[in-house]
Amino acid sequence: MRTSIKEIRRQDLVKAAYLTLKENGIQGLTIKKVAERAQMSPGIVHHYFKDKRELTEATIRYSNGLISKRATEYLSTATTPGQRLYAVIQANFDPDIYEPRLAQTWLSYCAAVADEPVFGRIQRALRRRLISNLLSPLRQLAASDDVRAIAHQVAVMIDGLWVQRGMDGEAISPDTARDCVLALLRRSGINATPPR
Repeated sequence: MRTSIKEIRRQDLVKAAYLTLKENGIQGLTIKKVAERAQMSPGIVHHYFKDKRELTEATIRYSNGLISKRATEYLSTATTPGQRLYAVIQANFDPDIYEPRLAQTWLSYCAAVADEPVFGRIQRALRRRLISNLLSPLRQLAASDDVRAIAHQVAVMIDGLWVQRGMDGEAISPDTARDCVLALLRRSGINATPPR
C-alpha cells in the first residue's frame, strides 16, 4: 500500500516539529520555525495542523513512537526475560531521546493534561503501553502477586525521571536514570541485564 502525498507531507512536518522541539523546547515550537525547517510555507503547516496544540500532539506521539522503535531494536538482541526487561527500560532512557529539551516538553505536556482531554487520552494510552511492555518479561521474573505492582512502580519511576530531567537537564544522565530503575528492580529481587 502506497503512502499518500498528504501523509508524507504530514510526516515531514511532524519530523520537522520534533527536531525543532529538540532544539528549541516547547516555547520555541512555532508554526513558523517548523515551516522553515521543513522548507514549506506556514500556510502548508496550517493546512495539515489546525493549530500548535494539534502539531504538539502529533509530535508527542512521534517521539513516543521513537521510544517504541528503539525498544524493538533493543529487544531484537534480547534472549532472556531479564534482557527483555532491560531493553524496555533502556529504550526509555536512550541518549538520543532522553534529552533535556524533550524532557522539558514532556513536563509541559503533562501539565497541560488537566486542560486538554486529548492529551490525557494520549498519556493514558502511553502508560498502558509501557505497563504492557514491562509486564511481559516481569511475569517470568517475579511472583504473580507482585508483577502488576512492580510494573506500576517502574512506570512511575520512569515518568518521574523524565520530569526530573525536564526540571534540571543536567541532574540525571541517561545512564543514571536507567541505573535508578535497575536498582529499584533489584530491591524487588529482579535482575534486568543487558543483552550480550
